[in-house]
Amino acid sequence: MTIETEAAADPQRQLSSAKRNVFILTAAQAVLGGAPPVSFAVGGLVGYQLLGEDKSLATAPLTGFNIGVAAGAVLIALLSQRIGRKMSFMLGSVVGAFGSAMAAISLFRSDFWMFAVSLALIGISAGFAQKIRFAAADASPGFYKPRAISWILAGGIVSAVLGPQLAIWAKDIFSPVTFAGSFMALIPLCLVALCIFAFLKLPDQKASAAASTVPTRPLSEIVMTQRFATGMVCGISTYALMTFMMTGAPLAMVIGCGFSSDLATLGIQWHVLAMYAPSFFTGMLISRFGSEKVVAAGLVILMGCAIVAHAGIELWNFWGALILLGIGWNFGFIGSTAIVASSYRPEEADKVQGFHDIILFGTVALSSFASGKVFSAFGWSVMNLVIWPVTIFCLLLVALLLRSRSRASR
Repeated sequence: MTIETEAAADPQRQLSSAKRNVFILTAAQAVLGGAPPVSFAVGGLVGYQLLGEDKSLATAPLTGFNIGVAAGAVLIALLSQRIGRKMSFMLGSVVGAFGSAMAAISLFRSDFWMFAVSLALIGISAGFAQKIRFAAADASPGFYKPRAISWILAGGIVSAVLGPQLAIWAKDIFSPVTFAGSFMALIPLCLVALCIFAFLKLPDQKASAAASTVPTRPLSEIVMTQRFATGMVCGISTYALMTFMMTGAPLAMVIGCGFSSDLATLGIQWHVLAMYAPSFFTGMLISRFGSEKVVAAGLVILMGCAIVAHAGIELWNFWGALILLGIGWNFGFIGSTAIVASSYRPEEADKVQGFHDIILFGTVALSSFASGKVFSAFGWSVMNLVIWPVTIFCLLLVALLLRSRSRASR
């Protein structure tokens, strides 16, 4: 019997093992999570600089990033069954380092499409990293799952500071090739994450599946349940809205309103901090009030983001909207992830998570592409209006799920 199997048989040892794994995964998330903020802070600006007269494709590299995330989500679901999650995470770190080096080279070559492919590789690494939150939840007892997810996302606080500060500090190292240094600085981060993952001791998912006497359900049956569907739709909507607004904000600030790229990058830093800082207590809020109510609170906060963004184009409007966008994403996405994580059994995890994340990040990729198109065609004010119909629809789904739970409890 392995150490992981023994831990699973003893609740106290399982909790102790879960906390150890969550600590390691949080540290890896903190380091590896520095890549997405850099990509989003400067990706659209780099794309704008590398293009000719037609600037409508400026956010295409960020679309490549999100397509990479979607592809990474599928790849890690497949690889986890073959080589295990630990080795999959380590492989994702190597891909991130390679993509970062390629991004820097593409800037030296002034090659727009090579830069887009590079961000897709960084996105694949980020897609592997998206599995971290599920790995923490799956390795934890039921009552500890929301807190495990929260701690993983809390690691993003380090990423929120580390990523944008790297973009600012290193952008002119290879002057006049702006931002090449920002991507070169991501390489050691990926290698540090590779070393951290080496200390993981995750439970054996295959052993859990083999030990289970309950037959696994078909994927089609799981995804049709109200709980899974509501969690997935709300998670996708929250993430897509966040990406749509975050991708367009630097363009609106720098190109539309004449703010400096440093102010735009700092705005992204405040946004990413707001995305992850609430994670220290989001898990406790879920334990006390339930996932559904936390998701609803996040959706309402996203509405507040739309109001602030639509109120004007001063610096405080952009930064305030980005902060509310981050908080709304935190509540909405962690709550939705907790709902999804409670809708399947451990032996069903990989196939359900792979399906969930391919739909999630495929939609997110479309939202980042649409962001540049909508900004170029209609401007920042129209972008803010998209939030309203999406959040209202999701609030309706959450209300129906709460109603179903209330009926079931009676």
